[in-house]
Amino acid sequence: MAIMTKIDTSKTTWDLSPLLDGDDDPKIKQYREAMTVATEAFAKKWRNRKDYLQDPSILKEALDEMEKWECLPGLGNENFYFHLQLARDAASAVYQAKNSQAVEFIQGIITQLQFFWINIGNIPKVNQAHFLESPHLADYRHLIQRRFVMATHQLSETEEKLMLLKNTVAHQQWIEMTERFLSQGERKVRDENGKQATATIETLMTLLSSSNKKVRDEAATQFNSFLKDYLPVAESEMNAILANKKIDDEVRHFERPDAARHLEDDIETPVVDALLEAVSFRNDISQKFYALKAKLLKLPQLAYHERNVPYGAVEKTYTYEESIDTVYEVFKSMDPEFGAIFKRFVEAGQVDTLPKKGKRGGAFCTISNINHPVYVLLNFTGKLRDVTTIAHEFGHAINHELAKRQKALNYGISVATAEVASTFLESQVLLRLLEEADEELRLALLVDQLNGCVSTIFRQTAFYRFEEELHQQFRKQGHLTYQEIGRIFQKHTKTYMGPAVEQSAGAENWWLYIPHFRDFFYVYAYTSGELISMSLQAKVKRDKTFIKEIKEKFLSSGTESSVSQKFASMGIDITDKTFWEQGLDEIDQLLKDTEALAKKLGKI
Repeated sequence: MAIMTKIDTSKTTWDLSPLLDGDDDPKIKQYREAMTVATEAFAKKWRNRKDYLQDPSILKEALDEMEKWECLPGLGNENFYFHLQLARDAASAVYQAKNSQAVEFIQGIITQLQFFWINIGNIPKVNQAHFLESPHLADYRHLIQRRFVMATHQLSETEEKLMLLKNTVAHQQWIEMTERFLSQGERKVRDENGKQATATIETLMTLLSSSNKKVRDEAATQFNSFLKDYLPVAESEMNAILANKKIDDEVRHFERPDAARHLEDDIETPVVDALLEAVSFRNDISQKFYALKAKLLKLPQLAYHERNVPYGAVEKTYTYEESIDTVYEVFKSMDPEFGAIFKRFVEAGQVDTLPKKGKRGGAFCTISNINHPVYVLLNFTGKLRDVTTIAHEFGHAINHELAKRQKALNYGISVATAEVASTFLESQVLLRLLEEADEELRLALLVDQLNGCVSTIFRQTAFYRFEEELHQQFRKQGHLTYQEIGRIFQKHTKTYMGPAVEQSAGAENWWLYIPHFRDFFYVYAYTSGELISMSLQAKVKRDKTFIKEIKEKFLSSGTESSVSQKFASMGIDITDKTFWEQGLDEIDQLLKDTEALAKKLGKI
């Protein structure tokens, strides 16, 4: 891969100075004081008033003042800073303590403002249309509409305060405990060169995809041993957060365990149901893919841990510099602003690149509010998947940055749309690699593309089904043992893998390391994101100028409209089940084309 650009990649760890100048920055006190004063002033002015609940012009005045509060210098800096420090050093007792203090303070600030949103939600239904139709509130229309809908499950101010305060100890700290254990563990394994090495869980996961079967089998043995050590702890953690979720749903009168997720994400439950039904009905696609992959790898059956072993030339390694340059060129060719944002973020130290002991595994993109920089975490090891992961996470980053064009109260990315941006931009990098490939490399890349589709669409749908049954079973019987959780997990992973993948011993425990199960029912967004992304790809392929519509109507739109409205504005109807079915047909055709190429080259 030729180096074509000059991006300074020397900063491989986060520069957090835009937030704080160190762990004991005196500005922490200044920011806290400023937030306290501004919050108390807002509450004093509006708490006992009713006129803003009767007159749209006065409500606009109040919302404009809340908009200014959202833009306070230093708002959330302390909390975001220590959250990021913990991601890099999950075992640090100092950061755990400081993060807890920051969370406690910001929660106290938020609870003082809850009255405002609760009051808006309680505007009588007979008057709601008057507010929604008012030209005074045009900039806040969808925000207000959301408050009206959410009010159905809203509690009193005191109860909402208790719900917020208990979340840390009843949910978040349990999750952090598991992440801390997973980040600290190490195992001795042989690396790709046959040398004995100390591996973190992230390194083990990389070795699971080694082209050397002995290396990946040993890594799998150690990985399963690693998970087994923490099963009793994870059992307690999972039951604790399942119980907390059950309490939340009962108190808020949600009939389904996943209903709160759909409401929060601003997506209709029937849309998600139609998506899951469409994918579940086509598990034959993923099963046929794994059968093809087993043939290509000359294996009678794939071991569970071999599902992601790369085929052919994809085994090539990439330097970080090569990877950054490739992604930059693709982004810049799509839209100059995409490239400029990407270059600025890399050079400004907004990406933490390399794996290390104590660092959180995987990859993510995160931001706290409209005033903050976007930060990306990677665990780069030089594989093709790392190249596409850079594109994926910076797809999120570009989405977040463009959404800053909105008002602060309309800033944010719905979970239901977040994965569209990331998978769309990731796919563009893969398409570039395909364009430059000969037939041998093209086959390898197509297999990798299908592997990604299967993992993103069929695997995540199986995960959602696992979560559904997990919550339902917990609510029927109470405590679930880790063996019972494992049986439910394996039941659903079998459905999309089929007979070409062995349910190897230990595979039933792989739910433990998957963080998405702690962020309940989040995974549908990967499935919908991939399928919507495919539709956007097809539109751009037909008309390259369509990228402008994607940029303006989607990437820059924040939360000013619902998920369905957002895509409808670009000619995509996600409420129609046939839309999802068409996307699945495209994947089936891609599989057929890949099989045909494999036969042509004599590989199967």
